[in-house]
Amino acid sequence: MIPVVDISAWLVDPDAPSSVPAEIDRACREVGFFLIAGHGIANADRLAMDAAARAFFARSASEKQAVSLASGGRAWRGWFPLGGELTSGVPDLKEGYYVGRHLPADHPAVVAGRLLAGPNLWPDDGGALAAVVDRWMVQVERVGQAVLGAMAVGLGLDRRFFARTLTADPTVLFRIFRYPPHPAGVEGAGRWGVAEHSDYGLLTLLAHDGRPGLEVHSPSGWVGVPADPELIVCNLGDMLDRLTGGRYRSTPHRVRNHAEGDRLSFPFFLDPGWDAVVDPLPLGDGAAASGDTLARWDRANLRAVSGTYGDWLTAKVAKVFPDLYDAVESASSTAD
Repeated sequence: MIPVVDISAWLVDPDAPSSVPAEIDRACREVGFFLIAGHGIANADRLAMDAAARAFFARSASEKQAVSLASGGRAWRGWFPLGGELTSGVPDLKEGYYVGRHLPADHPAVVAGRLLAGPNLWPDDGGALAAVVDRWMVQVERVGQAVLGAMAVGLGLDRRFFARTLTADPTVLFRIFRYPPHPAGVEGAGRWGVAEHSDYGLLTLLAHDGRPGLEVHSPSGWVGVPADPELIVCNLGDMLDRLTGGRYRSTPHRVRNHAEGDRLSFPFFLDPGWDAVVDPLPLGDGAAASGDTLARWDRANLRAVSGTYGDWLTAKVAKVFPDLYDAVESASSTAD
């Protein structure tokens, strides 16, 4: 069962006595997923974003191609078609739109040509989508920072630990995904909207349209995540797993849409700063590192990760969009 944690009181006064840190700590230890109630974001904002996203996805291919990821260059912003993103080398059965923290052309990271840094890319008449996404991202980041504060307390750290270190200048990414109904018969056998994976950073905060399809690999096996659209799904990324020495697990998950209509989801990624180095904390009670590589879905050894978070994320991006990554890097080398 996926735990539900009501954070409403914590958002109002995180310094008041609260059971929220202990509830989140338990969920992170036991499942690596939980559902957030009391997050304070109006359902009307989610519905407005859902409507604007559906209107965009209903556009012609040529209109969407005008704001493709390739058009976004190193900023890595814009649209990709059904099957355009890979998981473990296999095309996902989803269409999507990539957004991030908007950085102007004169921002130092953009001037330096840093990957995933730059302005967001919107259709010429995409003001409605841009407005609702911008509003949503501001609100969800506030929730994410509050959840990280509760996690810090649950780990025995100062509540402001993350805000003062790894997320003082976080890597903020946002996605809009459309999962069409899953194809029946032989065509759909063994295929996924997105196959088994874990997320790369610290936290993912996921809203959706209420259609089921998300599954998590719990200690008892694969289970469906309750599809209540008024709750935000929170799952943990690889860097939180690494930071806590396995005490908090980046649990594998996957999606397959068996509903009649399109399933829309809105994952928000709150991750370490680009230049942050994520070293394990001396907690003393994490899971043993031995066996991690064999146990993980991708056979990765998080205890052996080195370099910055930007290095880690770049390597991941290169795998999920290999052709686009090669093209962007080639264009950058030519420009230099």
